Amino acid sequence: MTQPFLSIRAVRKTFGAFVAVHDVTIDVPKGEFLTFLGPSGSGKSTTLYAIAGFQDPSSGDVLLEEKSLLSVPSHKRNIGMVFQRYTLFPHLSVAENVAFPLRVRRRPDAEVKRKVADMLALVRLENFADRYPGALSGGQQQRVALARALAYDPPILLMDEPLSALDKKLRQEIQAEIRRIHRETGVTILYVTHDQEEALHLSDRIALFKEGRIEQIGTGEDLYLRPASEFVAGFIGNSNFLPAEHLETAASAATVRLADGSILTGLKATRPFDKGQKVRLMVRPEALSLTPGPASVALAVDIVDTAFFGDRRRVVARTAGGDEIDVRPTSDAAEPADPSASGQRIFFDPASAFLFPA
Repeated sequence: MTQPFLSIRAVRKTFGAFVAVHDVTIDVPKGEFLTFLGPSGSGKSTTLYAIAGFQDPSSGDVLLEEKSLLSVPSHKRNIGMVFQRYTLFPHLSVAENVAFPLRVRRRPDAEVKRKVADMLALVRLENFADRYPGALSGGQQQRVALARALAYDPPILLMDEPLSALDKKLRQEIQAEIRRIHRETGVTILYVTHDQEEALHLSDRIALFKEGRIEQIGTGEDLYLRPASEFVAGFIGNSNFLPAEHLETAASAATVRLADGSILTGLKATRPFDKGQKVRLMVRPEALSLTPGPASVALAVDIVDTAFFGDRRRVVARTAGGDEIDVRPTSDAAEPADPSASGQRIFFDPASAFLFPA
């Protein structure tokens, strides 16, 4: 059996009576891009800092190539780090900032010169070597920080919310740069963000944190298409949740009663439910349609609002039970829904829905 490159074993971190991280265990293969995703205070940055050596775990271990890092000071772990704040030295030029970790390690001048040139070419800032950080844009400063973190060939690069201070367009541009750099260098990256789109765009795998624990770990497709819990389904992507009562399940197909009394059958049941158990039905907005499909079930609704977004329409519908539903069919899938008309229906394939315990 192949040993993991990086192994986080039952890491726990407490601050007094507060448990910030609950026994987190993850194995990371060499070259993977793994993102720690979750809301603020979920434990993702604390776990990252335990790997970096900025915080000592209360228990557990962190191993790199089967050797524990806990007794190794943070500055000797040879781990690259990029923060939200660029932490560049304002009195040093771009080239001098990138050279700094090499100078600290007393690398030969010829090697320093070569590595600085290579790193600036990697982040496409060859023409900015003599500029100072104050003359750079936020995106350029973050690319300098990335070049500096990679200059000494660290085995692991840790990134803590590195793009959250940038505007959306610039964030997307730097995301593309990070993906390219990961492909070209093959460095193992652990990345922290609260932005689900960023995580889905960048990652090989995502570890979704909730209250100091990992709720689910897997590819973006795993978390989006096969959510393990209501929290995962609600955090990744857009979701509609409707209260319901479980009536029966036969051959993994569930039947439920909605709050308005309507019965839906053929719903995918990935876990057992008791008869009469309160459940939550989840359907993605893009799984809903204004026209029936060959195997679809129908929901009686009133259309509250419609809007056009180019490739998609957005329809807000309300069930008889008072629950609002977000519907996002492709814009050419049907004529626009009429908000003034009552007694309309929306449709979805029951295999695309999920049931969770209430």
